[in-house]
Amino acid sequence: MDLKSICISPTTSILRAIENIDVNGVQIVLVVDDKNRLLGTVTDGDVRRAILKGIPLDEPVTRIMNTEPTVGSVHDNKAMLLRKMERKRLHQIPVVAEDGYLVGLEVLDEIIKFQHRENWVVLMAGGLGSRLRPLTNNCPKPLLKVGSKPILETIIENFIEFDFRKFFISVNYKAEMIEEYFGNGSQWGVEIEYIREENKMGTAGALTLLREKPNKPLIVMNGDLLTKINFSQLLNYHIENQAQGTMCVRELSFQVPYGVVKIDKHRLLGIDEKPIQRFLINAGIYVLEPHLLDLIPPNTHYNMTSLFEEAINRGLETATFPIREYWLDIGQMSDYEKANGEYNNFFNDGIGAK
Repeated sequence: MDLKSICISPTTSILRAIENIDVNGVQIVLVVDDKNRLLGTVTDGDVRRAILKGIPLDEPVTRIMNTEPTVGSVHDNKAMLLRKMERKRLHQIPVVAEDGYLVGLEVLDEIIKFQHRENWVVLMAGGLGSRLRPLTNNCPKPLLKVGSKPILETIIENFIEFDFRKFFISVNYKAEMIEEYFGNGSQWGVEIEYIREENKMGTAGALTLLREKPNKPLIVMNGDLLTKINFSQLLNYHIENQAQGTMCVRELSFQVPYGVVKIDKHRLLGIDEKPIQRFLINAGIYVLEPHLLDLIPPNTHYNMTSLFEEAINRGLETATFPIREYWLDIGQMSDYEKANGEYNNFFNDGIGAK
């Protein structure tokens, strides 16, 4: 790793820091002074929390950097650094000399490399796809091709890029077609099992049909989404925030085509001409701690939004992960056409089955 490539000055904008994080592969940038002394760190999680707070991206990174990061010493060996990262739930740790001079960066994934993630991925693929008829009359929506391959295959390959190897696919409508296509996953070098919904169970109800409870956080995702989320960053964010459940959210904005008036009783106070309204919407991707599955009632239709509402009512820690990467919900024909038009700009079609 070229240490200089992940170092930035304190006057660097948040936007430039984001660009650096996206290309450097270690999910962090180090803020240093002109003598290469460490001033702070900015992680992907820091950036997403700044987005949720509405901090402008042209502001300097000093607005969001951690000025007291946990650091390792040049005298620490790998085992000592690993224990420190595990204790603090860190995925990266800068290494400094006594005077604060930056000498390196250790990354958890590099120390424990070549180990596949043990986290399960559950893909919800049982929907009828009614709004995409007649395309879905004889084919389940997750098997509709975008680019040269089915939507669900692109989703699985995206997870494989981040070392996920254990998948559960929840199926209902034309389940046999999905099971025949993916089999046990061996063609992709992964394990695939199926959750068979006899009746529609909503976006969370099918989780009660898992053969056993996982022992690590699991990712649940709708099977009709195309996205370029870094799933490692998502898991790290969930852990950093000590959340029991994390919901991915996406900004939706639209412009009101009229002047919006502000009034006090009968008095006109002003006119906001064609304002832009912004909302955060549920993006259909979640991280759940295993014990959260105990809150889902068995053998009933139950949605993920109800699960999060129950968690909130019980005072459990929940988090939102703002998506700044490509994301598209293929819900209707216009979305499907858009996905086909954009696919080659965002996805590598050359992974394929192994």
